Parts: sequence; structure tokens; C-alpha cells
Amino acid sequence: MTLSFFNQFMSPVFLGIPLAAIAIALPWILFPAPTTRWTNNRLLNLQSWFINRFTQQLLLPVNMKGHKWAALLTSLMIFLITLNMLGLLPYTFTPTTQLSINLGLATPLWLATVITGMRNQPTHALGHLLPEGTPAPLIPVLIIIETISLFIRPLALGVRLTANLTAGHLLIQLIATASFVLLSMMPAVAITVTMVLFLLTLLEVAVAMIQAYVFVLLLTLYLQENV
Repeated sequence: MTLSFFNQFMSPVFLGIPLAAIAIALPWILFPAPTTRWTNNRLLNLQSWFINRFTQQLLLPVNMKGHKWAALLTSLMIFLITLNMLGLLPYTFTPTTQLSINLGLATPLWLATVITGMRNQPTHALGHLLPEGTPAPLIPVLIIIETISLFIRPLALGVRLTANLTAGHLLIQLIATASFVLLSMMPAVAITVTMVLFLLTLLEVAVAMIQAYVFVLLLTLYLQENV
């Protein structure tokens, strides 16, 4: 029983073909395509309003040089929200519960912010490794600590997203299993557990959206330090 709870996080395979790539590419088909007409429909208007508001809020603390990242960060945000939300449907696979996929998204983007800072303002970028006013005996230790914390950033991004989604999915499956088992023995308790499961599902929807936003927001903060 314990092992079956974790089977939902295994990458599905059909006829020897991993379906993770299809699970990653499929959400893009669900978005409405832009129209060639002068006026858009309500769905396209709502989508454009959401993207514009989010982009404006996300890049508010970043200077003009960082606005070149607007399309990339907004696309990443929509992509992560879609993957996380579709993973809550029955008989689906959530790619963002895989640490390898999250690290594959976090590491290149984090490295791009570091390279941008080293290319545009190397003195300022290296200055983050040593806080101002540090006593001389603590300089080597602080440089080592700040360097380690710098390289831990992509790992923290990937682990945060993976841990939150994995914990939520496990909790939903545990409560759903308990409700199914208690249905024949204690129906009243099973109904109560089902209500808790419904509330937890709503909470997991909010977590799926918030974690995608936090992932992109932290990348924006890393970008802000380097532009």
C-alpha cells in the first residue's frame, strides 16, 4: 500500500515510450490561438488581461534591462500553472513532481541570470559574495558561505516546487483512500472525510498556482540582483 502511493509520481510508459514529453507538450494545445480579426473574443481578452497584469506586477521591481525577460518569465509562469493544474485531474501525470524536470527548468535560468550579472556588472555581481563592513577575519568564511548559497539557489527552486506538489498529491491520495475504506464501515465519518478531501483539493489548486508564481518570482529576484 505504501509503495502504491508513490506510483503516481512514476513517469508513465506506453509501449516502451515515456509519456512525460507528451505530458509537458500537451498543455500548450489547450490555449486559445490568437485571432486575425480586429476584435478578440471574451476568452482571448481575459487571457490577454491576465498576462498583461501579471507581467506588469512581476517586472515592477526590475529595471528596464530586465524587461527583456518578460516573454520568457510570463511563458514559464503560464506553463507551470497549466502543468500543476492539469496534474490534479484523475488519471493524469504531473511532470513538475519530478525533481529532474524542475532542476532542468531552474538551473539554466538561474545560470543565465548569473552570467548576465557577470557580463554586465562583474564588480557588483561579485560584491554580493561579501557584505559591506565585514570584519577581516570573517572575509574568507563569508565568501565560502555566500558562494555555497549562490550555487544552492537552483536546487532550492527545484526542491521547493517538487516537495510542495508531492506532499499535496500524497495527502489527497491518503485522505481519498481513507474515505473509500471508511465508506462501508462508518458512512458518517466517510462523508466528513470526503468534505475534508474537497477542501484539501481546493487548497491544492491554490498551492499549484502559488508555487508556480513563487518559482518565477524568485527567478525575477535573482535577475534583479544581476541587471
